[in-house]
Amino acid sequence: MRREPRHLNKAGTCPFRFRRRWRVAATRGSLNPRSFRSFPPHAPVSRANPSPGTQLLTNWHRLRSLPFGPRLFSWAVGRTAPYTGTVGGVYTHVEPGYARVELADRRGVRNHLASIHAVALVNLAEMTSGVALMTALPPGVRGIVTGLSIEYRKKARGRLACETRAPIPDAVANGLTESLTHNVHATITDASGDTVAVATVHWRLSPPTP
Repeated sequence: MRREPRHLNKAGTCPFRFRRRWRVAATRGSLNPRSFRSFPPHAPVSRANPSPGTQLLTNWHRLRSLPFGPRLFSWAVGRTAPYTGTVGGVYTHVEPGYARVELADRRGVRNHLASIHAVALVNLAEMTSGVALMTALPPGVRGIVTGLSIEYRKKARGRLACETRAPIPDAVANGLTESLTHNVHATITDASGDTVAVATVHWRLSPPTP
């Protein structure tokens, strides 16, 4: 006669009391402090670069002529600002006060209407205006986005291009002494040249820290 295991009843199922004890034991085991010792320590948080524009221009001139150089530059920008990298925009031209970014139409940036998502366009405008403005600012002048408005004029389909020209205010050129608000405009067009969206990014510029 075959003997059933002690933890099984005649129906071949596990009694409730035993299942409850086993669940608690598994939960306690999963909280064993020794299991956390294998995790690496937290990476140190890097401080902000006081002259990001200079570094951006240096990287662009170093990479632009290489195979896949613009993609490498865009990847580096995405590493600095991880959320910016999620949209997949590629910088095709960068110079002081000017940036151009292209965005391919793919499933990952689309909405339910089979067009590029509105928030992806916002991200595209912000990343373009950011590099354009940062490369125009003198070393030490800090900038942070305080607001953004965008007007959608056409459904975004196909490859898009976003351009920004960001001349700096006279107060910055003459030596910024107090914070001010500066608006930067970004225009997004499609392959046919039609304007898809126009964004205004509000930047707060602050003088160098003493």
